[in-house]
Amino acid sequence: MNVTTATGPEPREEPYYSIVIPVYNEEDVVGGLLNELRSFARTWRSDYELLLVDDGSSDRTAEIIANQFTDWSQAKLIRLSQNCGQAAALFYGMKRAQGQVVILLDGDGQNDPLDIPKILAPLNEVDMAVGIRVARQDSFVRRAMSRLANAARSRILGDGVIDSGCGIKAFHRRVMDAFIPMRTLYSFIPALTISAGFTIRQVPVRHRPRSGGKSKYGVRQFLWRPLLDLAGVWWFTRRRCPLAREKE
Repeated sequence: MNVTTATGPEPREEPYYSIVIPVYNEEDVVGGLLNELRSFARTWRSDYELLLVDDGSSDRTAEIIANQFTDWSQAKLIRLSQNCGQAAALFYGMKRAQGQVVILLDGDGQNDPLDIPKILAPLNEVDMAVGIRVARQDSFVRRAMSRLANAARSRILGDGVIDSGCGIKAFHRRVMDAFIPMRTLYSFIPALTISAGFTIRQVPVRHRPRSGGKSKYGVRQFLWRPLLDLAGVWWFTRRRCPLAREKE
């Protein structure tokens, strides 16, 4: 997989926070999302970097991002040479992140950047915070598929997570050692975190309707692929040992 990176002015070294957002063919919404993030960042005095991972988009997504990043020193556009899927883009972006705390957001604009402080708040007590979408603004079919997938995953893996597919999450960098590259990683991040001995907390967050573009998910992405991978994750989480950590 070939990768190119475009940045604005030279950013500061070793940011404390890394915001990672995978995008694919989101030309209708990515500009608005970046405007919101820039507005939020002006009021947020924390040291951060913003990584947009373009997963081989065939529309103007990368062009729009690059134009907005020309004067944004903390922002980087990472362009993958081909469409590898959301999980691959997300995993690559997390590995490129330099921050001590990593924040994940979806690229469709349905997560509200103003919820970032809310999702960060528990991290002084737990290793990861996971969003729970309140009053979801999705179609009935999509909500029904999500409920079924969440119920099956939670019952089999016993992770107790209500909404593992919520895009907004935050965690300490050490948690990344718990993840494995798989096509449905986004569905199992909390379960893998818990199985490695880390702690999580669920946080209610806002959910917004799509303002443009099209969803990239159907029955295969919501049900069949996660259900097939569920067997592998079930085996893996029962065979792995908790990650060793030095006493603080």
